[in-house]
Amino acid sequence: MKSYPIVVGADGTDFSKAAVRWAAREAERRNLPLRVTYVYGWDSREPGYGGSYNDPDFIHKRAEGIAGTAAYEARTVTRRLQIEEDPVIGHPATRLLAEADGAELVVLGSRGHGGFASLLLGSVSQRVATHASCPVVVVRGRGDAAEGPVAVGVDDSPVADLVLETAFEQASGRRCALTVVRAFLPVLPLWLGSAPAIEVRTPDQDADEQARLEEQLAPWRGKYPEIRVDVVLTHDSAAGALVEASKHAQLVVVGSRGHGVITGTLLGSAGLQLLHHAECPVYIARPTARGRD
Repeated sequence: MKSYPIVVGADGTDFSKAAVRWAAREAERRNLPLRVTYVYGWDSREPGYGGSYNDPDFIHKRAEGIAGTAAYEARTVTRRLQIEEDPVIGHPATRLLAEADGAELVVLGSRGHGGFASLLLGSVSQRVATHASCPVVVVRGRGDAAEGPVAVGVDDSPVADLVLETAFEQASGRRCALTVVRAFLPVLPLWLGSAPAIEVRTPDQDADEQARLEEQLAPWRGKYPEIRVDVVLTHDSAAGALVEASKHAQLVVVGSRGHGVITGTLLGSAGLQLLHHAECPVYIARPTARGRD
C-alpha cells in the first residue's frame, strides 16, 4: 500500500517550529513519512540572513538551511522518522495546496512571517485550511499539549460521520477521553420574546437532542469501547462552546463544512472562529489521499 506523507509547512518562525514538532509526533504515531516544506520566492526580503537577494545560489542555500533546521526540529521530537526536506519555489499557499493533493495531512503554524502582528491567523494558514483537499491541522495555543481530551463538534451534516471517525481515531491514538460538543438552538415559545436561548431551560427538547446524538455516537462507541466519551449539549454557539472546550483539550476536531456556510466556501463559521481563537491545535477533518484512492 502506498504511504502518503504528512506535510508540514516551515518558515523558521516559532509558529512553524511548533507545527513541525506536532507533525513529527503525529507522523511517528501513524508510522508515516514526514515532508518538511519551505516555500520561497526569488524576491524574498526576509531580514536577518545577509547575502545577496539577487543571487539564486544564495537564496536556494538559505531555503535549504531553513528546511534543514526545521527537519532538525522534527528530529528533536523523534529520531525514528523518515524525513524529507523540501525547499520549493512558489507562492506558499498555492504550493502547499498542491502538495495537499498527495498528502495524508497538512500541518501549519497559526502565523508566518507576513501580515500584521495583531492578526490571529496568517493568510497562508487560512487559505490552506479552508481550501485543501486533505485534512489540515493548524497548530495554535498549547501546541505541545499531551494531556486533556480530544474535543469534537458534531452536528447532523453529511460530514458528521467523517468528523466522528477522525475524533475517535485521534482520541484512541492518544489514549485519552473524547468530549463531544453538540450545540443547538431550541424552539422557544413566543411569550418568551427575545430571551436568549442559552438562558432558557427546554428539558424535553434537550432530551430529544441528546437521544439523537447518542444514536449518532452508538456505532463509534461500539468500535472504540475503550474511549471515555463525555457529551456536552449546549444552547451556546458551536464556536463559543468549542473555543471553551479548547482551553482544556489537546486537540479540537471540526468538519470542513457546517450549517449555514456560504456557497463556495469549504469551512463553516465555527471552524473559522476556532482557527482564530482556539487555545489548542485545530484539526479540520476531510478525506485523506489514501481515503480518496
